This record gives sequence, structure tokens and C-alpha cells, in this order.
Amino acid sequence: MRPVTSGEDGDGDARSRRSRTRLAACCAGLTAAALLLSGCGGDSSDSASANAAAADSSAPSAGMDDMEGMAMGDPSATPADKIPGAEVVKGAFELLDTRPPGMDDVQGTAWLAQGPKGTTVTVSVTGLKPGEKYMSHLHGQPCATKGGGEHFQFDKGGATTPPNEVHLMFTADKSGKGMTTVNNDRKTGKDAVAVVVHPMEAMDNRIACADFDF
Repeated sequence: MRPVTSGEDGDGDARSRRSRTRLAACCAGLTAAALLLSGCGGDSSDSASANAAAADSSAPSAGMDDMEGMAMGDPSATPADKIPGAEVVKGAFELLDTRPPGMDDVQGTAWLAQGPKGTTVTVSVTGLKPGEKYMSHLHGQPCATKGGGEHFQFDKGGATTPPNEVHLMFTADKSGKGMTTVNNDRKTGKDAVAVVVHPMEAMDNRIACADFDF
């Protein structure tokens, strides 16, 4: 058996140290790469979440933009019964069984005028809850038929918003009175036979209905 010399033993130690150094450097590089990839992945996920949140937050404003420009009534407009040269019909509001509690004193009048500038509708209602918002719509059937039936539409099966339908939005004052007027460029003829008042927050709870006296 050949004896090992001191020089050969030193060379072996040097090779061993170099191997350990290369192994440590390799491990350090892999660790750094893993940390870098982990960081990029986290940033990408956070960015995607932020973009999704931004997209969600923009949706309601788009809906509000769609409502802009729709004629929903003007309390200061000339009332329907004061439109020069127009044919005017009116009706008295009668309570409906679908009204919500506390609406037993509601009463009022509605007018529908048709003249050179189209159709004008005015509603004047008392006995409402002060400060509450309400809606009125023209309907295609008399009050005795399902409380006015479906909304009147100029183009049946078309859009359920103005100007294809006639909507009036108003807020009751401190005495519980609400009044507003809306105009539409088209004439309803005798197809819009009634007008119904609803609470803004409970549209299915029809409060009162008025038949026009054609």
C-alpha cells in the first residue's frame, strides 16, 4: 500500500474547500432566485386585485351616467292645466289596496295635456311622508284593472325608461305634499289612461291611482 504524502493531503483539502464554496454559492443563488420570483408573484397578484377593485368601483357611476338627461319632472315647469292651446284631461287619485302602512290620507289630482309641443303631465299629491321620495308613471289600463296594469309606452316592448315611458320623480315637502310636471315631445293620445303614485323605495307598493277623464 502506497503511503500518502503531506503534499497530496493538502491538495485534497483544497479541492474539498473549493467544492464546498461552489455548493454554497449555488445554494445562495437558488435562494435569491426563489425570493425574487416570490416577490414578483406577490406584486402581480396585488396589482390584479387592485385593478379588479377599480373596475368594480367604476360600475355604479356608469349606471348613473345612463340616467343623466332623462326627463323625470320639474316642480317649477308650467303645469299641464296651464299649457296654452292644449287639450287637458284630469283625474282624482284613489287609494289602492297595495299601499304601504301610513298612506291612508293620500289624495290629489293629475292632469294630462296634449298640445303642439307633445304631452305634459302634472301630479299634485298630499298626505305623503315629509321628505320621502316618490315616483309616478303613466299606465295603459284603468285603475280598476290591476291598479293601472303595465306602464304606458310609446313604443310597446321598447325601453322602460324615458322618453319611451313617462316618469315623474318628486320629494314630499314638510307638509307631505308633492307636485311636479314633466314634458314629452310625443303625444300619448288616449292610450295613457291612468297615472299611479309609488314610493321610491317600494315600487311594487302602489299608493294611489288616477283615471283620466277622456
